[in-house]
Amino acid sequence: MNANPILLQKKYSRVVECFAKRQGISLDAALALFYHSQTYQLMRDGVSDMHCMSDAYLAEELELEYRKRSC
Repeated sequence: MNANPILLQKKYSRVVECFAKRQGISLDAALALFYHSQTYQLMRDGVSDMHCMSDAYLAEELELEYRKRSC
């Protein structure tokens, strides 16, 4: 399922903002991490309707992804 591109951009911004708050990092840093993440790729490509998940869930997925990369 493909999401409306404008709505998808708004979703990205909400997820990045939530992720930044949870991690205590700047929006710029959160945005850079987001656009280099697997989570972003899945949302962009419409895989498993990731874009339909809540903002908090997607921010948590980003946290898990970067925690795994750090190990």
